[in-house]
Amino acid sequence: MNTNLITVLALLTIILSSCSGTRIATMRKSKMEQLELGMSKVQVVTILGPSYSISQKEANDKDTIEVISYRNVPFDDEFYLFRFKNNKLEKWHREFQPIYKEVKP
Repeated sequence: MNTNLITVLALLTIILSSCSGTRIATMRKSKMEQLELGMSKVQVVTILGPSYSISQKEANDKDTIEVISYRNVPFDDEFYLFRFKNNKLEKWHREFQPIYKEVKP
């Protein structure tokens, strides 16, 4: 009887842990679907949360440009970049950080 209980608990653990990445990605998808071009930075941060990094900031005679980025946790190699022109969301895209593997001779 204990062996059956251990087997069931092990299977349940595997199933639940394999779903966690999908749940996080689905939550991110639901947040991304709320975004619209022309939103302010405050509106975007309200939807996606305050854990962003400033990737670029520049100003010239006419425009102020700011690019912020979010990592798609738990996928450390995936992140989203959001470009604001004069505090309005102009575009965004997803990028993947290259993964370099050491080649041993």
